[in-house]
Amino acid sequence: MEIPESSNFIQDIIVNDLKTGKRTNVHTRFPPEPNGYIHIGHAKSICLNFGTANKYADFGGITNLRFDDTNPTKEDVEYVDSIREDVKWLGFDWKGGEYFASDYYDKIYEFAEKLIEMGKAYVEDLSREEMQELRGNDAGKPSKPSPYRDRSVEENMRLFREMRDGKYADGEKCLRAKVDLASPNMNMRDPTIYRIKHCSHHRTGDKWCIYPMYDFAHPLSDWLEGITHSICTLEFEAHRPLYDWFLIELGLENRPQQIEFARLNLTYTMMSKRKLLELVQTKAVMGWNDPRMPTVCGYRRRGFTASSIREFCNRIGVSKADSMVDVNLLYFCLREELNQTASRAMAVIDPVKVVIDNWEDGKVEMVEVENNPNDPNAGKREVPFGKEIYIEADDFMEEPPKKYFRLRPDGEVRLKGAYFIKCVSVEKDADGKVKLIHCTYDPATKGGESPDGRKVKGTIHWVSAAHAVDAEIRLIDNLFTLEDPSNVPEGEDWHSYLNPNSMIIKQAKLEPSLANAKLEDRFQFMRQGYFCLDSVDSKPDHLVFNRTVDLKDSFNKK
Repeated sequence: MEIPESSNFIQDIIVNDLKTGKRTNVHTRFPPEPNGYIHIGHAKSICLNFGTANKYADFGGITNLRFDDTNPTKEDVEYVDSIREDVKWLGFDWKGGEYFASDYYDKIYEFAEKLIEMGKAYVEDLSREEMQELRGNDAGKPSKPSPYRDRSVEENMRLFREMRDGKYADGEKCLRAKVDLASPNMNMRDPTIYRIKHCSHHRTGDKWCIYPMYDFAHPLSDWLEGITHSICTLEFEAHRPLYDWFLIELGLENRPQQIEFARLNLTYTMMSKRKLLELVQTKAVMGWNDPRMPTVCGYRRRGFTASSIREFCNRIGVSKADSMVDVNLLYFCLREELNQTASRAMAVIDPVKVVIDNWEDGKVEMVEVENNPNDPNAGKREVPFGKEIYIEADDFMEEPPKKYFRLRPDGEVRLKGAYFIKCVSVEKDADGKVKLIHCTYDPATKGGESPDGRKVKGTIHWVSAAHAVDAEIRLIDNLFTLEDPSNVPEGEDWHSYLNPNSMIIKQAKLEPSLANAKLEDRFQFMRQGYFCLDSVDSKPDHLVFNRTVDLKDSFNKK
């Protein structure tokens, strides 16, 4: 059977394992902690884990979805459900099965007792602060042994079982692995592997009051599930020796291999789940699925497609080196897709009314406009045209600069799919703001072409006033003004870099066909950007559209 060629260093390892016979199959896992909604950084990991397994499907390539539910105080069923939904929406299925670290609590506990029996683990009485002081640091401060490090196997076993049975309070004791106090790697200096937490677990209830640490549960869960390649982000590289130590000391064969890659860092995007949770809790945003949030459900509500996110993850590739990816690449991938697939529509976001003086009162005419010029099968739609229309306020200027080709006094412009119109006069309100534009139209120019060959450079969109649909338009922009909001200058508050213009709300006039828009439909509003219905707030009697991305291709220009 031919092995697919590698396209990154992780696949290099897999291909070599298959060729040398070290592995006969490929089994990966995506192990999110259900303490929040997954974001675009997790999407990269999802695409990598599931995509890698799918590539080697002929070699049994499958992926598990495993919830790392080892910290019950921060976890919730809501997060579990959202993660399932987001992974499926991204286009992946966990063919290896769905698991929880809590599925293995009994077995992990047995492994902990085995380490105690081997003299490789002991019960610690010191406080967290006292332990940290004795462990030293990686700047050269040596570690000192705990006074409880040499307890007998019998005493450690008795105390550990008393911990399990609820005899001690939170933080009163913990179980530590006896590894290497002289190691320059802080993770190896007798790490905690079990701590006391008297709280209910969302799956196991009150069965346990001690819970394994991630560094202990992770390798054992991988091994129990038969994972071959445990793909992690780079911050776990220093944890790999401990990952291997547990598996080796416990004598486990066919051990999984941990491989690290650089996490995604995206400009103007916060990747800290803790800080994103704070934004939700303080109501700085409308929730985890706020269309400004970098969560998968937020991008979905904003109008992103799963395929554009997968394409983005494919383009940024996989490496060992940390780097910052321009968010405009994400927008470029989306824009490139929507340009081909989104239906065109006319929407006036900042409307001013135009009256066509020489149009017959009460007359309505249907004109044709293209649904998508990039799709030869998209066809055309009919749009009503009458005496009064709305145009964008910035499509008219009384004193325009040079090369301004839109409507001006005594100037002529083409209405998309309709007629040439010419401005003849303007009415203003008490503040001097234009409230009504009077125009005439040329009946010979229906369809936007002049039989006498007259050239008009400007074409603007419009909406019939009598048929316009009212809608709330949300112009979405980056949530932060700082390029790297995770790296705020010293002494400054990261909250101060929240973008006050990340959501601008407008009351717009839309062409009538948009009254029938459906969720997941995506539209290009002419000259405005790409939009979709808001999946939460939009109702038949109150339409709400989110701008997914504007039309400006700033990434390509860079």
